[in-house]
Amino acid sequence: MTLQSVSLVIAGSGGAGVVTAGSLLLEAAANAGWYALMSRSSGPQIRGGEAAAMLRFATEPIMSHDDSYHLLMAIDWENITRFAAEIPLAADSLIVGDPAHGNAPAGLLSAKPRETGLPMSEIAGKIENGRPNMVALGAIAAMIGLPKEAMQTVVEKNLKRKGQGAIDASMEAFHAGVAAAADLPSIPKLPTASASAEERWSITGNEATGLGVIRGGVRFVAAYPITPATEILEWLAPSLAKVGGVLVQAEDELASINQIIGASYGGVPSMTATSGPGLSLMIESLGLAVAAEVPLVVVDVMRVGPSTGIATKSEQSDLNIAVYGLHGDAPHIVVAANSVSDCLFTTQWAVHLAEAMQTPALVLTDQALGQSRAVIPRPAELAFIGQRETAKTAVEGERYKRYAVTASGVSPMAIPGTPGLTHTADGLEHNEFGTPSSQSSDHQAQMEKRLRKITQFNYGDHWAEITDSDNGPGDIAIITWGSSTGPAREALQRFSDSGGRARLISVRLIAPVQPEKMAAALEGISRAMVVEQSHSGQFYRMLRAFYDLPKETLAMHQAGPLGFGPARILEQLNSWSA
Repeated sequence: MTLQSVSLVIAGSGGAGVVTAGSLLLEAAANAGWYALMSRSSGPQIRGGEAAAMLRFATEPIMSHDDSYHLLMAIDWENITRFAAEIPLAADSLIVGDPAHGNAPAGLLSAKPRETGLPMSEIAGKIENGRPNMVALGAIAAMIGLPKEAMQTVVEKNLKRKGQGAIDASMEAFHAGVAAAADLPSIPKLPTASASAEERWSITGNEATGLGVIRGGVRFVAAYPITPATEILEWLAPSLAKVGGVLVQAEDELASINQIIGASYGGVPSMTATSGPGLSLMIESLGLAVAAEVPLVVVDVMRVGPSTGIATKSEQSDLNIAVYGLHGDAPHIVVAANSVSDCLFTTQWAVHLAEAMQTPALVLTDQALGQSRAVIPRPAELAFIGQRETAKTAVEGERYKRYAVTASGVSPMAIPGTPGLTHTADGLEHNEFGTPSSQSSDHQAQMEKRLRKITQFNYGDHWAEITDSDNGPGDIAIITWGSSTGPAREALQRFSDSGGRARLISVRLIAPVQPEKMAAALEGISRAMVVEQSHSGQFYRMLRAFYDLPKETLAMHQAGPLGFGPARILEQLNSWSA
C-alpha cells in the first residue's frame, strides 16, 4: 500500500527556533498517533547561521524522506539558497514566507511552486513575548491536520521550566497561527490516527546508538567531541552513570582510543564515538587492539570528507578507511546500521561481537541517521550481551598462554593481576605466551588465529536485512547499506504496489565478507543496482572485489550531502521491468 504522508521544511536563521519548532512538531505528531521523521541541515558555523528542519509525517512507519516537500515554511530567508538543493520542491509545493523579509529567493523557484505570505513577525509582535516560530507551528498544524490538543500537551511539557507565562504566550501565538492558516492555500492533510496500543519511541540515531552500547554491556566510554557524533556522548554521560558506568572526555581522539584499550584490557567493556577525522587518528591504536586481541567498539558517525569536509552533512565515504585503513593484515569487524532504529540493534550486536571474538568492532552510521529524530515502534529487547571468554585461575604446572592457538581462534583473556596469569599485551608480534617474537612461525600462527576467529564465527542472519517485494523477489536486486537503505526500501514498496518484483539486500556486516550468504541472497537474480552515497562508489568496488555480482550490475552512487530519493531508484526498477 502506498504510504500516505506529508512532508515539510521549516527554515530560518540562527535564533529563529527552526529546529525547536521541528522537534515540537515531531513530538506532537507522536502524541497524535502519527509516525514522523525529522532531519536537520545547517552550515558549518559553531553557533547561529542558517538552519532547516526537514520533516515527514505519516500514519505508518516512515522509511525515508520523500522526493519533494509539500510545504516550505520560511521564518526568514537568511542564506536559504544554501539549502536549495536539499529542499526539492514541485509545482504543487507551497512556499510560505514572512512578507517582512521579502519574497522567496529565485533559487527556490525553479520548480515553479506556489508562493504566499504569512506575517509571522507581525502576528507575534501583537502578543507579549510572542515568537514567530510558534505562529509558524500553528499554521503548519492546521494545514497538515495535526490536532491542537497534541501541540498543547507538548508545549506545556517543554516550556514548563520557563513558567506559565511562556506557555501562555506560546499557545496564544500558536492559535494565532492556526487562525491565519485559514487564508493559506491547502496542502495534503493526514487523516486522524486511530488509537494504538503499540508503544512508540521518539529517538535519534545517536541516542539509539548510546542505548545499544549500554544494553550491550559497555560500562566505560572515553571520547573527544566531534560533529556529528557528539550527541552520543551527551546522551551517554548521564545514562552510563545510572548503570554504574563512567564516561571520560579525553583531550583528543588519540587519548580516547588508548583509554578504552586500557579499560577493556582491565576487564571493562569499552567504546568510543567519533567521525571521520577522529577515526583517522585512531587507526594505529586500532591495530594495537587487533594485535593484543583487546575487544572494543568504535562508532564512526560519518560526515562529508575528506579532511574537515562538511562537518554538518552526511556521506557514506568512510567505508574504505574502516575496512582497509589499518596497516598490515589486521582482521577486525565492521558493521553498519541501516536505520535510526537499527542503530540500537547494530551497536548492541557490535559489543557482543567484539567481546566474543576479542577484537575491535567498528560501527558505521552517518549524520543522516545519527542526527535524525524518528517516531518509531518500540524496538524489541535483544539478547546480545557482550561476554568474553575469561581465564580466572591458573592451571597447575602450566604457564598461561594468553594467545593460545585454538580451533576457534579465541583464547581465554585474563584480567590483569590474576595470580598465575601474568602476560604481556602490546603491539609486537608474539608467541602463544605473549612474549615478543620475530619468528615467522609465530607470526604465521598468530595471523591465522586472528583471522580464523572472525571468519569462522556464526553471524547468523544478521549479516544483512533481506526484503522481497510483496509479489516475490523476481530477478532484480537492490544492494545497499547504511542510510541509503531507507529510500531503497520505499522505492521497493512503490515498485511492489505497481506489481513489480524485486529484492532488497541491505548489508549490515561489512567485514568480514560473507560470500556464501550473498550468493544465496542473489540466487535467481540477473540484474542488480548498488546504491550508496559516496563519490567514488566505495561500496560497489568492495562488492565487486569480494562477491560474484550479476553480470548486469549498475553502480548508483553520488557524493553527499545530497542523498537518494526513492524516485530515482524506482525509475531504474521500472526501466528494467518495462
